[in-house]
Amino acid sequence: MKIAIEAQRLFRTNKHGMDFVALETIRELQKIDTINEYYILVAPGSDHCLNATNNFHILELKCPTYPLWEQFALPKAIRKIHPNLLHCTSNTAPLYCSVPLILTLHDIIFLEKRAASNISIYQNMGWYYRRFIVPRILPKCKKIITVSQFECNHILETLDLSEQQIIAIHNGYNQRFHPLENVSEIIRKYIPHDDYLFFLGNTDPKKNTPRTLKAYSIYLKKSTHPLPLLIADLEEKVIDRILAQQNISEIKPMLYFPGYITHADLPAIYNKAKVFLYTSLRESFGIPLLEAMACGTPVITSCTSAIPEIAGEGAILISPEDENAIAGELLKLENDPSYYKQQIAYGLERVKKFSWQATARQVLNIYQNLNS
Repeated sequence: MKIAIEAQRLFRTNKHGMDFVALETIRELQKIDTINEYYILVAPGSDHCLNATNNFHILELKCPTYPLWEQFALPKAIRKIHPNLLHCTSNTAPLYCSVPLILTLHDIIFLEKRAASNISIYQNMGWYYRRFIVPRILPKCKKIITVSQFECNHILETLDLSEQQIIAIHNGYNQRFHPLENVSEIIRKYIPHDDYLFFLGNTDPKKNTPRTLKAYSIYLKKSTHPLPLLIADLEEKVIDRILAQQNISEIKPMLYFPGYITHADLPAIYNKAKVFLYTSLRESFGIPLLEAMACGTPVITSCTSAIPEIAGEGAILISPEDENAIAGELLKLENDPSYYKQQIAYGLERVKKFSWQATARQVLNIYQNLNS
């Protein structure tokens, strides 16, 4: 069987959630499937994070923009390869495809009401593109994969799909995320402190950055030993604007914002963090939850969307709209050593339920069933 997998953004330097799902799944497929022939279709980039093997071919397709790449360059390549199926991994797919189509639809946030603040031009363009493309390609999909049962149910409730057309397959986490020692050299690239709190922010409103920073300001006022906050993936000008809007500009000296933190350095960052804040308003899965737990770092996270499904009942689940609740859990973890140790132990046990190998085996099963 010939299998084509769209992984357009795989070689870009600053990868995010959907990119890592595609990368880790493909890596595991390379380990478990030596029989079928794969064609991995990517855009050129400097981070060659995937190597070709005897039955895995990597094809770089050049095109100036993502929509043109997906709607023209990708279908052209598919016509040349003539695979048995095409798996598109990041929510969208070509409107016209000459072979059976499988789509990974991570979420349908783009169909929901938007928050109006802090949306970049790139995010805005992507939002309109997905709103146009997805409703038109879903009826053509032989199978739709999503990443949690929450998202599966939400998609079924929102769109006209049959239960047989869609399946939930959980993501995993990379085994590089585990307890580590002697990582201070890596940490110093981002923050000059051994102990700190960690928050993965960006300009997406769902990440809940304004409320999280407000909660941190409350924590600073009440803590007897306040820790600095390391913020990934946010520029200083964005942070300045949020601090001014929240009237908490005085906390800026306690913030460190190095921008994008490379994935290779994240295990060290999680390991040294005293607490990881994952206070999103909405997530379809939440890989960072697993990464932090696997490193033995307590996590404060949200009681919304798919997060409880992934974090489990023993996790610290708060309303992401309640700044006082977030601050209160930070203080409890700081002042209650037994509670802190309990959360470490819980996280290390919880992550045993997830692996990329399990993800890849389920995906391979879909490929084989589609071709049978």
